Order: sequence, then structure tokens, then C-alpha cells
Amino acid sequence: MELRDIMTRNVEVISSDASLKDAASKMRSLDVGLIPVCDGGRLQGILTDRDITIRATADGRDPIKTKVADVMSTDIAYCLEDQEVEDAVSLMEVRQIRRLPVLNLDKHLVGIVSLGDIAVHGGDRDMAGETLQEISQPAAPKR
Repeated sequence: MELRDIMTRNVEVISSDASLKDAASKMRSLDVGLIPVCDGGRLQGILTDRDITIRATADGRDPIKTKVADVMSTDIAYCLEDQEVEDAVSLMEVRQIRRLPVLNLDKHLVGIVSLGDIAVHGGDRDMAGETLQEISQPAAPKR
């Protein structure tokens, strides 16, 4: 099964020059913990609630003055919409992430696939359980 068959489409995005306050408000209204950062359709980064907490709040940054670009994650793992679900599962396990942007061949954002999408629509509950177990393993300490 291809990712295009199970991904969430019409994903809300935010621009890199938006304030963290605006981003957090948007995330709250959408009830999401991750929002893609795009310039047009091109993915520039990902902003998570954890990025806001660890990179901004913990440092005492002003959420009105701090831009999304200042704290977003730019080392983005992604898959293409015509890739198999198993490819996304493998990448999610290796990177220990629960959500993955999905791009088209022109590298434009077309959706997000989550562990929940895999569990509900992927057709293999054992795979979803194993993926969750792998994602949830503590990372090796950095030296």
C-alpha cells in the first residue's frame, strides 16, 4: 500500500516568518503538536510543540518576537507519496518519530502520515504496534 492511500491530506502549514505566538495559537486551534513550515508548497521545516518548549520557552524567548524560523527543526525526515507504507514505517523507527511529512515528486508537501494513520488504515496492526515499540525505545546517549 502506498502512502498516498493512508496519509492525511490538506495539511495546514505556517510560514517561517510567523511568530511563535501565532504558530502556537494555530496548533491549539487545530489540536496538533506538529505543523509543517512551508514557503508556498515547499517544505522548509517542521515546528513541534517540543521545539517551542525546548528551544524557545526554556530559553525565555518572547513568543511574539521570536519567529518560527528561529526554533523550527530543519533536519526533516520525509517520504514521497508513491512510497510504500513499510518505507515510512522503517524511517519512523530509525528516526524515532510518530509523524512524517509526505511530498510529491516535485518535493511539495501533499500530506502527513502518522502512526495513527498506519494503525487505522495501514491494514497491519502488528506492524503499527511494532513501530510504536521501536519509536518509543530510549535513544542511545550522546557522547
